[in-house]
Amino acid sequence: MADANAAMRGLPSVDAVLNEPALADALSRLPRAAVGDAVRAEIAEARRQLRNGGGPAATDAAALAETTAAAVALASERSLRGVVNATGIVIHTNLGRAPLSEAAMAAMAEVSRGYSTLEFDLAAGTRGSRLHHVDWLLRTLTGAEASVVVNNNAAALYLALSAHAVGREVIVSRGEAVEIGGGFRIPDVLRQSGARLMEVGTTNRTRAADYASAAGEDTAALLRVHGSNFRIVGFTESPSLAELRGVADEADALLIDDIGSGCLLDAATFGLAAEPMPQASIAAGSDLVLFSGDKLLGGPQAGVIVGREAAVAPLRRHPLMRALRCDKATLAGLAATLEAYAAGRAVEEIPVWRMIAASETALRARAEQWRDAAGLGEIVRSESAVGGGSLPGETLPTWCWSPGATEPNAAAAALRRADPPVVARVQQGRLLLDPRTVLDGQDEHVASAVRAVCGSAS
Repeated sequence: MADANAAMRGLPSVDAVLNEPALADALSRLPRAAVGDAVRAEIAEARRQLRNGGGPAATDAAALAETTAAAVALASERSLRGVVNATGIVIHTNLGRAPLSEAAMAAMAEVSRGYSTLEFDLAAGTRGSRLHHVDWLLRTLTGAEASVVVNNNAAALYLALSAHAVGREVIVSRGEAVEIGGGFRIPDVLRQSGARLMEVGTTNRTRAADYASAAGEDTAALLRVHGSNFRIVGFTESPSLAELRGVADEADALLIDDIGSGCLLDAATFGLAAEPMPQASIAAGSDLVLFSGDKLLGGPQAGVIVGREAAVAPLRRHPLMRALRCDKATLAGLAATLEAYAAGRAVEEIPVWRMIAASETALRARAEQWRDAAGLGEIVRSESAVGGGSLPGETLPTWCWSPGATEPNAAAAALRRADPPVVARVQQGRLLLDPRTVLDGQDEHVASAVRAVCGSAS
């Protein structure tokens, strides 16, 4: 213990460590007090190890400066970074969901680099509304009378219920009282909004009669919720929107349809299962239709609400609207994305739909290009997932490059340390890279990063 005490007394002062050349770069970028706190943490760790009988590698000023510099570099490294998505999951929630179109990114950059007409009417020279910028496009594309845009779809549901159902009942099928991403549950959203949940039917079968039996004078709305991230199969039944419209009319209640992914194109034409479309929901009589901007719509994160003017107007006036509203960049990106749909160019311009529409022939040719460039591995048949709470269980046939890594999990981890990181998948003991979700211009990096990790075949 005497040796440990002597070693602890010999540890350098904070100032002595700060004066070491190894910390010059950190001190040029960060406040001296912040670097000093990092030095104190390293000295405290050295003291702890000595007290516990260990022998820390860093005890002198130079060594402690080196460990401090490494710790500061790690802590100050920008954590939100671009990555190459080679997983094959088109709408990957953990990787930022839908990549934006060139037009959307250009529009967002234009309004972000200076001033904009966010809430200014150029013709009148007076204050305008930020909701005006996407309203016409949303009404044109969905057939709705009015629209509102907030920061995500959970916020859209929260706003709709807060504006229309505080202290009243909202009827939901038991099979639709789901948990969405991040542990958020539909019943919790309802309770937080001030609405009272009335569950009807069973997990797998709910009929229009169940809604009708539960509806009464205290019913504010019938809520249909799309099972975005799961699917019930087998002995199932659910009412159509037309049937729910009839029940809502009898109860003098709203019909709210939370369709989740915001699919403006018919997914069935791409070999996928049918996905709820906002224009179909409006045509079937929904008062409010809610959906995300960054899933199958292919735009920035947003919660879109379209519907009848009488149902939308209270949302615009609600105090929550200011807390949940979108910023100028989001609105610009959303408008540019919607313009592609209006012009009939969605499949060509919006990355999500380009990926979904990619042919097997093109995917195989691209995977072979990677293999040939790196000189190793083989091409294997596999499946890509749509992901992102859209089309649960639906996959698309694809061709992947398997570099033949003997330790696939270790190789996947090494690829994530590339610059930029390459995120692949490990499936059935194989490292796989799916070209469906790799953007144009990233091919050379994929091949070189894998070659560096897995080695040359020569």
